[in-house]
Amino acid sequence: MPPLSRLHASARDDVPVTAPTTWRNWAGTALAEPARFARPATEDEAAALVRAAAAAGGRVRAVGAGHSFTPAVVTDGTMVSVDHLAAVEWVGPAQPDGSTEVRVGAGIRLSALCEDLARRGLALENMGDIDAQTLAGAISTGTHGTGAAFTGFAAQVRAVRLITADGQVVTASATERPALFEAARLGLGTVGLLTAITMRCVPAFGLRAVETPMPLGEILEALPEPDGPVVTNEHFEFYWFPYTDVALTKANNRVTPGDGGAPLPTWRRILEDEVLSNGAFRATNALTARLPALTPTVNRVASRLLTARTYTAPSAAVFTSPRRVVFKEMEYALPADAVGPALREVDAWVRRTGENVPFPVEVRFAAADDVWLSTAYRRASGYIAVHQFVALAHERYFRAVEDIMVAHGGRPHWGKIHRRRAVDLAPLYPRFADFLDVRDAVDPGGLFANDYTDTVLGPAGR
Repeated sequence: MPPLSRLHASARDDVPVTAPTTWRNWAGTALAEPARFARPATEDEAAALVRAAAAAGGRVRAVGAGHSFTPAVVTDGTMVSVDHLAAVEWVGPAQPDGSTEVRVGAGIRLSALCEDLARRGLALENMGDIDAQTLAGAISTGTHGTGAAFTGFAAQVRAVRLITADGQVVTASATERPALFEAARLGLGTVGLLTAITMRCVPAFGLRAVETPMPLGEILEALPEPDGPVVTNEHFEFYWFPYTDVALTKANNRVTPGDGGAPLPTWRRILEDEVLSNGAFRATNALTARLPALTPTVNRVASRLLTARTYTAPSAAVFTSPRRVVFKEMEYALPADAVGPALREVDAWVRRTGENVPFPVEVRFAAADDVWLSTAYRRASGYIAVHQFVALAHERYFRAVEDIMVAHGGRPHWGKIHRRRAVDLAPLYPRFADFLDVRDAVDPGGLFANDYTDTVLGPAGR
């Protein structure tokens, strides 16, 4: 891989900014009133912003699409969007394993990245179910998809380019500044402002999606089995509506060229993914928000309406789905064999308390990786994500589920709601102290910190 060459423009220290402004994240769970909001057009403009903020004694936080549920980007200093740094800079040659490294601007949205890769005959090897995030935001918070043999986004990163607290543009990879690389590819933006990311991509591929309603108990019994759905499918997940005994399983597997398979008819895709999964689902959530006693009945009806379907489509079209009903979310990574017991405890708590939970629980899986702050660091993981409709209180539900997850050794998703602090998290990550050493070396004054990072990582310059 060649050096991560920069795209230079004439250096400027007078980048125009907008102030004041109010920023809210997608779910409305975080609000900020930064003194300055800037969208630099070039990397040099971004570096000038960092230098100016450092000279003024302020703080800098990068902002992406706002799909994190935590106050991860909230600041009263300078908020920087790298939306304009979104071009494909370099495409490397095919490697012996068939992969190709692609360097892109850190602000590119996942949807745009997938479209560009597809035109080049390439794809990301795995994805989550939302493609609205920026690539920088996705890797910095530990975004992942599902698949027992597949890692999250951060482990697919091969190199980064970033602006450090002294305003310098540096590159990092496994062979060049390796410690900085480990901290930068999943570090909540605390070691610098990401401007370019090199990803490992694979040849474009299709997926056959098989979606089937199944009894929840049957699924949980099969999860740890060597011939169970997690092992026998490349990508497996399921959604369970509380107060019911049924879950919708989703098994996605690659199809070989010429293997056939039909996409969903347009009418069915619109009916199921837009009218039912978004329009009707929004209406039922609004109804149960006004009449909580209806929730168990509504969930049981919804589970009975789940229908099996099979279709084939390009990978990105299968991995991602439109999410137009606004919700709040918490997600924990557990040792894979703890998913069944933990979910049974969640089921028991919901039924015992009568909590109003009209949103399904999502369960996914991922391979162990070696990213220092990855929730799957050195362990195969199962993920339990709980959601709550934006108009409903989430605190009691999330607190109870979090207590269950913590008891099973859970690690919280860095971009989703949780109550863990640095003292709680440090024992869960064997390289936590190493990460802090790197952060404190490159940003001892906490230029790239905020209250959230101080809470979950501890203040800079220990």
